Amino acid sequence: MTEFVSSFVDVAGCRTRFWRGGEGPTLLYLHGSQGVPAPLPFMQRLAKNFEVLAPEHPGFGESESPPWLANIHDLAYFYLDFLEALDLRDVVVVGQALGGWIAAEAAIRDSSRLRRLVLAGAPGLDAPEAATLDVFSMSDEALAPYLFHDPALAETARARAVASQESPIARKNRESLERIARACRFVDPDLAKWLHRVRVPTLLLWGENDRAVLPAIGSRYASLIPGARRVLLPACGHLPHVERAADYVAAIEAFAAAP
Repeated sequence: MTEFVSSFVDVAGCRTRFWRGGEGPTLLYLHGSQGVPAPLPFMQRLAKNFEVLAPEHPGFGESESPPWLANIHDLAYFYLDFLEALDLRDVVVVGQALGGWIAAEAAIRDSSRLRRLVLAGAPGLDAPEAATLDVFSMSDEALAPYLFHDPALAETARARAVASQESPIARKNRESLERIARACRFVDPDLAKWLHRVRVPTLLLWGENDRAVLPAIGSRYASLIPGARRVLLPACGHLPHVERAADYVAAIEAFAAAP
């Protein structure tokens, strides 16, 4: 097991917690709405071939909630500052769900420090046939069945949501998510017209049975990002890094190693 170390860095006036572990090319993992309170098994797998950095977004987990955090663009600029502050270059960026949306927004602004981009189950775009699930009208308990294809995993997630609903961190994460995405319903109307500015090889990695952000959204990303590749993981929902961790990691490793 690779040892991951938790530390803090001050970026844009925000004390930010991040996990770091492994050796090799740098891989920056941007988490979804539930945060990354501890290293997960897929991170251990990735750390066999990468140095993995997994920060908690401003407003999430143990990172501070800065007064400037208002929308997804703020997080995009924050991560460009994060890359610069740590002097990270030739980075493979893997964005899961909300993290994928952040990664896309950052890449259209400046991809000079990136080597590859992986967007997994990322919202941010709309499609007539694939409206993103309205999570703000649902409790975390009600949302759980939409996250997994496997009913057993969905039930485990539901029970965990019930147990953690009074957690200060869970409340903090949800409040920050509402600040970022409630008004726009997880769609940036200007994103589509600028995705041609993504200058690095890009992989759209989706669960074939994702009911939270439908695969049609991934197809639209793929149509707008020059040369983008698309991989669907069968029998898999919105959280492939949990439900199909081995396949998720294998797809990232193969993409990162491709010419």
